[in-house]
Amino acid sequence: MTHHALIMLAAGFGIPVLAALNARLGANIGGPAAAALVLFTVALTCAGVATLLTGPGALTRLAGQPPHLFGAGVLVAFYVLSITWIAPVFGVGNAVFFVLLGQLVSAGLIDQFGLFGARQVALSPLRVGGLVLMTAGLALTQFAPRG
Repeated sequence: MTHHALIMLAAGFGIPVLAALNARLGANIGGPAAAALVLFTVALTCAGVATLLTGPGALTRLAGQPPHLFGAGVLVAFYVLSITWIAPVFGVGNAVFFVLLGQLVSAGLIDQFGLFGARQVALSPLRVGGLVLMTAGLALTQFAPRG
């Protein structure tokens, strides 16, 4: 279980780094969409290598999957395109703050209702309190007076 948490911590660490790097690339080349295309090309290459290393057999089962499951690709494209466009003018911290806020709300809803086949975990008053505290902490890091 600990290694799962560490992997996800690293993934979380990478999200603002991804935002900053791709936003800078988009600003440098004058094309946020082109920067996103480059990011997806690199990501596709990495995912392709990982698939080859772990066995490409899973690809043969794609045809039988419900179409709505492919919506994840649209969501990741929306995230990358929006953060690449918005972070240079809004700030990486502000952009990621709202991304994290959205993640807290959607994760709570997905858990509460077991959406998309996720394990159902009730939103108890303690969990709701934790989400509120996390949201307050996020807000303090972004909107507290700087001195």
